[in-house]
Amino acid sequence: MSFHDIQFPTDISLHSVGGPERRTQIVTLASGHEERNSPWAHSRRRYEAGYGIKTLDELHVAIAFFEARFGKLYGFRWHDPIDYKSCLPTHTIAPDDQFLGTGDGTRRAFQLQKTYASGEESYTRPITKPIGESVIVASNNMVVDSESYHCDAATGIITFDSFSTPAPGDVITAGYEFDVPVRFDTDALKIDLAAFAAGEIPNLPVIEVKS
Repeated sequence: MSFHDIQFPTDISLHSVGGPERRTQIVTLASGHEERNSPWAHSRRRYEAGYGIKTLDELHVAIAFFEARFGKLYGFRWHDPIDYKSCLPTHTIAPDDQFLGTGDGTRRAFQLQKTYASGEESYTRPITKPIGESVIVASNNMVVDSESYHCDAATGIITFDSFSTPAPGDVITAGYEFDVPVRFDTDALKIDLAAFAAGEIPNLPVIEVKS
């Protein structure tokens, strides 16, 4: 994947709108009942960055960022102000925030992930763009020395060194902050300065990409 490891300006993304989307196929039967199916295993985030552009200087910054990414060509990091932690947005990250897996004596690699639960149902989302210095890993609720593992900021995979391989039954958890891998969803910016001065928002769509 063509990706630039750079974050979109947060002073703009903080005022954007957007969130997760799903794709659901619905077939209505002759009886009136529905059959519903989703071809997507994971949701996809979509944002409108234009809502965060309030000044001409911010507009210039957004244009520069767009040009440097060559439109849709290169992906980049996006800060989602609503969902950027392993815990609730107002809470402090803790090493037991998210379950990553259970050791078996040989497994050394664990994918960062975040589980969204409601009632008895849940969805587990792979986290592929962690903010490396924020990651805290624990084994059986004991914080693991950061020298004992490597966190790949490009994939979100935690890899323990050979001397720290989790033992069978060890419960591996983690807390962290993360970005969303995205790209622009347009190759053309159409900006009307007269409309912008009157309060109309430039269109600057952003969509999540899968690593």
